[in-house]
Amino acid sequence: MADVAIEFKNVTKRFGSVVANDHVSMKVNKGEILSLLGENGSGKTSLMNMLSGIYFPDEGEIFINGTPVTIRDPKDAYALKIGMVHQHFKLVDVFTAAENLIVGIDPGKKLDRKEIADEIKGICDKYGFVIEPGKKVYDMSVSEKQTLEIVKMLYRGADILILDEPTAVLTPQESEHLFSVIKNMKKDGKTVIIITHKLHEVLSVSDRVAILRKGKYIETVKTSEADEEKLTELMVGRHVELNIDRPVIENKELRLSVKNLNCVNSEGQQVLFDINFDLFGGEILGIAGISGNGQKELLESIAGLQKTQTGASVVYYDPDSDKKKKDDAGQADGMEMIGLSPKKIREKGIHLSFVPEDRLGMGLVGSMGMTENMMIRDYSTASKSLLFTDKKKPRELAEEIKESLGVVTPDISTPVSRLSGGNVQKVLVGREIAAAPAVLMTAYAVRGLDINTSYTIYDLLNEQKKKGVAIIFVGEDLDVILALCDRILVLCDGHVNGILNGAEARKEEVGLLMTELKDNRREETAE
Repeated sequence: MADVAIEFKNVTKRFGSVVANDHVSMKVNKGEILSLLGENGSGKTSLMNMLSGIYFPDEGEIFINGTPVTIRDPKDAYALKIGMVHQHFKLVDVFTAAENLIVGIDPGKKLDRKEIADEIKGICDKYGFVIEPGKKVYDMSVSEKQTLEIVKMLYRGADILILDEPTAVLTPQESEHLFSVIKNMKKDGKTVIIITHKLHEVLSVSDRVAILRKGKYIETVKTSEADEEKLTELMVGRHVELNIDRPVIENKELRLSVKNLNCVNSEGQQVLFDINFDLFGGEILGIAGISGNGQKELLESIAGLQKTQTGASVVYYDPDSDKKKKDDAGQADGMEMIGLSPKKIREKGIHLSFVPEDRLGMGLVGSMGMTENMMIRDYSTASKSLLFTDKKKPRELAEEIKESLGVVTPDISTPVSRLSGGNVQKVLVGREIAAAPAVLMTAYAVRGLDINTSYTIYDLLNEQKKKGVAIIFVGEDLDVILALCDRILVLCDGHVNGILNGAEARKEEVGLLMTELKDNRREETAE
């Protein structure tokens, strides 16, 4: 029988009236890679936060190597050789890799750079990491930052590592390298727990999979005896079809034309370079790229939220004009969007919906419930008084979104900031689709969503596509982009590094375009 590294006995965690973990009892073996699966709100992150000292259980016990332990904060977890790498890295940007490793460990200890560099080299050589001890965090790629977070945990002596959505922002090549490193850690006797929604990764890297559903532990299965359909059924409690359709729409009309789009961010750095592409009604244009390569600025420039440089043009072609008037070239007159604020865009009758990357910062008002968040889309500011406004239709819409997307909330008046990240995303995506747009832009529409809800979103996008809506889909899962999108625009360092036919593109090809900027960056327009 395998030695047990971690055991939960009747562990319960409540947040007000919501039970995040309901008497969870499960075991994790020493030296295994365990994937933790469950729908949004199933309690995965809450359970791991208790193991890493961020939350404290309301009931139950946690055993480490057979001994009952009390984990009140992350320092207790470190003392028990437990480390967690979160989706949002906890690094000091202005510090070097070496400085980030030792910060907070022993404030009185003198920094011996050579000794630390030697220890980093030893860890990297042992597991297959690549890291530069003297490199500043702000100069690192996302992959390098994640590597540093894992090395930091190993440097501090972790034998149990928890990785929360570790491949969310990695290229396929970076993901494969991470998996090889994880397997090396397993060979060294480390216990690794991975929280992820990507079932193909679960099956390729883990030994066993533990399933949570609505806060309860369901069972743990061997990956060698499982497939995606079985795992999804255990997560959801019923059979779910895992097919992404890509319907072909004939007679597509030009909806958006982007020309010479250059953008400089608030720090004075140019982040977009001569972006050119057309977007058609009845298609989904995927945007692929490593996080931070201009995806955010591209969508915000179109939405009127980013200033662009002289010469940029974003022309919107209204579907109603298509039916009424055509110019000599066979195309309806367009409307220039550059220089328009989001408010002006709405006032001019441009039917644009935008699901931004920053859910609560830009998309929703955290202090408001679902009903009020349905209403504010039509107001210039979220602070405008809603006291005497008719709430019947927004309330009905909120209830419809709650039901159709399975939003887990005590009720629709609960402030959305109290909901899990995945449920906040459901509210935002549902609201923007309900606005009946002609152009729909989504930035990571399924980030943080369980597989069942993700496929619901894919179906909703395809429904919009069939209605003639032009869709921009910024995603982080290349398998999804390849299966869902008609064309794929690849961004690399703020440049269009290629536009590929979605039905013909290969994953490795897209991955290379994401990381290697071509000398000749002329558009490769797919027919």
